[in-house]
Amino acid sequence: MSDAHLEELHSELCEAMVAGNLGELGPLLADGFTLTHMTGYVQAKAEWLEAIDTGEMQYHRMETVDATHSTVGSVPVLTARTLTDATIWGARATWRLTLRSWFEPFGDGWVITRTVASTW
Repeated sequence: MSDAHLEELHSELCEAMVAGNLGELGPLLADGFTLTHMTGYVQAKAEWLEAIDTGEMQYHRMETVDATHSTVGSVPVLTARTLTDATIWGARATWRLTLRSWFEPFGDGWVITRTVASTW
């Protein structure tokens, strides 16, 4: 998987989050996808998508400040520092988030298997 492809998938993820477009967001994520929030809470794919659908989590704007690529064994990893303007469980702020995402092949493409968010 090329670095450009990793960044393209990350961009698609961010755009779908901001648009609240579950039809685009869901297929980017593996069935067993988890999002670990900066609080340490691990949220399953279905729960996260439901929170976006109900408006509990609204992403207003995401700007990727920089991104780096690495591998863990043979697994591609993208670490992106973002400025994320979001309303999460009623609290709106712009968070400086580091989103570290792991990828795996699926069908004729790639999906994100998990993302861990922390602050920078």
